[in-house]
Amino acid sequence: MKTDQARRRLLAGLGATLGLAAAGLPLGGSASRARVVVVGGGFGGAAAARALRQFAPDLEVVLVEPSAVFRTCPFSNLYLGGLRSFGSLGHHYGYLQRRHGVRVVRSSARAVDPERRQVRLVDGTRLGYDRLILSPGIDMRWDALEGYDQTAAERLPHAWKAGPQTRLLRRQLQAMDDDGLFLMVIPDNPYRCPPGPYERAAMVAHYCRRHKPRAKVLLLDAKDAFSKQALFEQGWREVYGERIEWVGFSGDGEVVRVDANQRIVETAFGNRHQADVINVIPPQQAGYIARQAGVTDRSGWAPVKAGTFESRLVPDVYVIGDAAVAAPMPKSAFCAHSQAGVTAAAVLASLAGREPPEPAWLNTCFSLIDSDYAISISGQYRLRDGEIQEVSGGVSPLQASQEFRRREAEHARDWYAAMSHAIWGA
Repeated sequence: MKTDQARRRLLAGLGATLGLAAAGLPLGGSASRARVVVVGGGFGGAAAARALRQFAPDLEVVLVEPSAVFRTCPFSNLYLGGLRSFGSLGHHYGYLQRRHGVRVVRSSARAVDPERRQVRLVDGTRLGYDRLILSPGIDMRWDALEGYDQTAAERLPHAWKAGPQTRLLRRQLQAMDDDGLFLMVIPDNPYRCPPGPYERAAMVAHYCRRHKPRAKVLLLDAKDAFSKQALFEQGWREVYGERIEWVGFSGDGEVVRVDANQRIVETAFGNRHQADVINVIPPQQAGYIARQAGVTDRSGWAPVKAGTFESRLVPDVYVIGDAAVAAPMPKSAFCAHSQAGVTAAAVLASLAGREPPEPAWLNTCFSLIDSDYAISISGQYRLRDGEIQEVSGGVSPLQASQEFRRREAEHARDWYAAMSHAIWGA
């Protein structure tokens, strides 16, 4: 009963996020007769498609997504730790079609023609649009780390896109010797899900504690500080003792070269580490279609107008989720969802020739350290002097009881269930 009530509260909170964006929104008119194309069916794109139809039921909304099933990066670390099945990470698009009337096109976008306002699909089909929302997630920067490319990733998986790579890393972990070494390479900021590598370390340690009792986890990090660091380090010590070792940039943690065949990584100071399993998380950039559309700059990410998330480089194209430059908001699933509601409202206001409503964004991110031990970070963001600013936020207290950590683990599971239901009806 308490869990059901918690999920209802979370669902109400997710709805409120969209409601903040929709407050005072003028509907109908030209906006209801237009077509909006959304590329990418993850936490940002699918939520934007849903929100557009929710705000303007007569609007034509087309969601372009090649996958029949979307696999979530959130909770994929729990699959690695043995706390979640792979199937539970998958979500279908039928709910968006049946309940919200979103037209889902199973294909990949290959090009955007801003002058003709068209998206070209891989089969040559062209979709015209009045407004375009890109939510393409990330691509790996295969040229950023010497020796690491798509071929190397089949031996040293990144598993930073949930799917086959996640299953490959799980199989390698299962096959590792009982006294083996699991080594993770972590990039400098920015990248998808800042706390993700450190939760993964905990979940790998969780699996090893049960199945590989003498195994160790070594983290080589290209930076000296990370999200929720004090909480993670406290949790690692409390739950796993000395099983997890983190080496930051100043301690020669920056990896500059990998040898996939020998399973060796080399650091900036020339130290070489060999391991049984190596999880390389490389530097990242906005997904292909954002780069092709011309909405990214030299950083590889897409600069956007703070109040609406319209591209600063291409008019009438909006970019949300991990691909966008939205600091101080992190590249998180909750931020993508929050951006979706604000951007949907801005798109409809633009179509109606009116000013967009005042934006507000939220973020909540839970990280599991053990099955009944979680920590969290949250933030609220507003537009101040034309820039996105964090107006409030916080992290779990360092001095917290086991019961507090257990409740946060419950909240994490409730959050995932509520978010999945709100977007995909799962």
